Amino acid sequence: MDKSVLIAAPRSLRTRRLHLEAPSRRHAQQIADFLNASLPAWSFIAWPRFTRDLAWAERFCTRGLQYVDDGENLIFNVFREDSGTLIGRIDFHSFDFEAPRAEIGYVGDPRQAGQGLMREAVLCTVNMVFGLGFARIEAISDVRNARAIHFALGMGFKQEGVLRHRERDPQRELCDQAMLALLNVDRMKPGRTPA
Repeated sequence: MDKSVLIAAPRSLRTRRLHLEAPSRRHAQQIADFLNASLPAWSFIAWPRFTRDLAWAERFCTRGLQYVDDGENLIFNVFREDSGTLIGRIDFHSFDFEAPRAEIGYVGDPRQAGQGLMREAVLCTVNMVFGLGFARIEAISDVRNARAIHFALGMGFKQEGVLRHRERDPQRELCDQAMLALLNVDRMKPGRTPA
């Protein structure tokens, strides 16, 4: 397995309520609006706190698509099927093709929380990545981010341990992070419904 698997991967996916697309400059205004509205609620994400304008969002989308084209990342912007509203972003990165494993990252619009939309989107992308032949997907979160850990556990991820002083938090303090993982073989055990 190598980057060619990622380059050939689907660029769009659909669920009952959502459509997911690789980054595009036409998403730029919604990306800027989404990030500007959501960043204050993302207290555990160490993204720089500044107002995103259209030019910044166009560069962000262009760079994201380049990562997808180059087989560096799989990125999906998540939209409601009924309104076309952007509700989140999912990316797979830090691939190890030998293992084979990847790390997942996701952010959702807090104004859309509680409807199961991001869960639906993440499960759709996880199924796609496992379908590409990956054996393990990791989610790493600040140990204080109970909501993110609960979200991953609710999708079948298992907490495997704590990585001490792994990254800096938004306040630039070293923080511990929870390591969670979902294995493709665990999803297929008797009596378990695949995620």
